[in-house]
Amino acid sequence: MGSEINPRLTHTLEVAQIARSVAAPLRLNEDLTEAIALGHDLGHTPFGHTGEGALSRAIARWRGLDPDGDEGRRLFRHNEQSARVVDLLEKDGRGLNLSREVVDGIVCHTGSQRAATLEGRIVAVADRVAYVTHDIQDAERAGIICEAGLPSVVLERLGSSSSQRIATMVADLVSTSARRGDIAMSEPVWEAMMELRSWLFENVYTQSDAKVEEPKANGLVERLFMHYIGHLDEVPAEYRLHDSDAPEVQVADYISGMTDRYAIRDYERLFLPRAWRR
Repeated sequence: MGSEINPRLTHTLEVAQIARSVAAPLRLNEDLTEAIALGHDLGHTPFGHTGEGALSRAIARWRGLDPDGDEGRRLFRHNEQSARVVDLLEKDGRGLNLSREVVDGIVCHTGSQRAATLEGRIVAVADRVAYVTHDIQDAERAGIICEAGLPSVVLERLGSSSSQRIATMVADLVSTSARRGDIAMSEPVWEAMMELRSWLFENVYTQSDAKVEEPKANGLVERLFMHYIGHLDEVPAEYRLHDSDAPEVQVADYISGMTDRYAIRDYERLFLPRAWRR
């Protein structure tokens, strides 16, 4: 993907901005909201959800479990890893000493769990608003879709531009939450956002060049895992301070902290002849 594609840092900042825009008019704790938003994706692996699945399968194989079974596919979860980063791995293994409310919001920003705080629930919705909106921009820049081809319900209820869609969803989230005393969107706007998400899965996530590259990303992450599990002395000392009886966890901590570019370069350094490297 090119440099114009929204990187994960940009996504995180957008989630924080959207979340604060909701928390402020609801008179909730903006600092708590922003802290959750800034930490929510710290545990994401290189290559996003593809790398997350690859690490889960690698850990499962190491533990003798079925990598495609329910347990094997859930051994590494980026939201849980994000909490592990702030609780345990940061500051040379001492953690950041964040409040329980921040850590709870980080863990519960995805999946079926609901955060204990309203601020955490805001981040969970803001995360969805940010990625469905800007994944459209990324796909349009890449020539995968045309914005005019979005579902009619999305264009009618949310708007015909990214800024309109964000403004519509934020305003609806604020007004509906204020009425209900909980974080929620109105049914028409929620349905339109979920329709957009489904449409993106069908027309972008499973059709793009990135999908074609998934096997390469899977193989890269799994091969890095197998290398480091056999060469623990090459794992930086800061990742070996905890879980000394679980080397697969130490290796997963290290690999999940890599960027896409770092993981590719590390793979090339370890496995490609020097003449073939970029």
